[in-house]
Amino acid sequence: MMALVEIVKLFRAHIKNGVIKVLLKSEREQIVEYGKKLINSNLTRGTGGNLSIYNKEKGLMAITPSGIDYFEIKPEDVVVMDLNGNVIEGNRTPSSEYEMHRIFYANRQDINAIIHTHPVYSTTLSCLHWDLPPVHYLVALAGPNVRCAKYATFGTKELAENAFEAMKDRKAVLLANHGLLVGAEDLPNAFNISIQIEYVAELYYRSKSIGEPVILPEDEMRLMLEKFKTYGQVKK
Repeated sequence: MMALVEIVKLFRAHIKNGVIKVLLKSEREQIVEYGKKLINSNLTRGTGGNLSIYNKEKGLMAITPSGIDYFEIKPEDVVVMDLNGNVIEGNRTPSSEYEMHRIFYANRQDINAIIHTHPVYSTTLSCLHWDLPPVHYLVALAGPNVRCAKYATFGTKELAENAFEAMKDRKAVLLANHGLLVGAEDLPNAFNISIQIEYVAELYYRSKSIGEPVILPEDEMRLMLEKFKTYGQVKK
């Protein structure tokens, strides 16, 4: 647990000339923005799902509050926590899936943002306990395939551990009878991967309904994984 003296130091570091500076301001604003995108993109419905951003420098994460409509969430509603479960800033109850975010930030250096959603086709596959095979090259955005994690009750440490294990060497995982989880270096990339994996899940569902889809071979997927490493704009 974070020591009381460390928490006090954090608060003092964010008070300047008697004015309290908002912790993780840009991260909280981005979470509000992308929460609305989840609804507009049909990646989730109602208050389902959750998203977060991890600030490695501060050792803190900003995570959506539990059970609030995405179009009603304001930056100050987004909860700031450490990786020991302490609420550092915010008056709302954090997402019940906090543990599923924490386990990745504590153990995966390549992940700084997580999006968990309940999209129709990905969730359909998860209800069948199917992995998503490389029926389309876009699967390579997440890895050679997308595994389905073992079922566990939502909001539990067991679910977090199952998701972490099944997402080894990948950026996405299906949660059995639940939904989709994606982790990436930032929130825009996590959102893009979520969109693309749901698209491929729909392709797989539709192709399975009229025949047997042709799965891309392993050597082609290895090539795709390499190509996606240099895809898009080069960061300067």
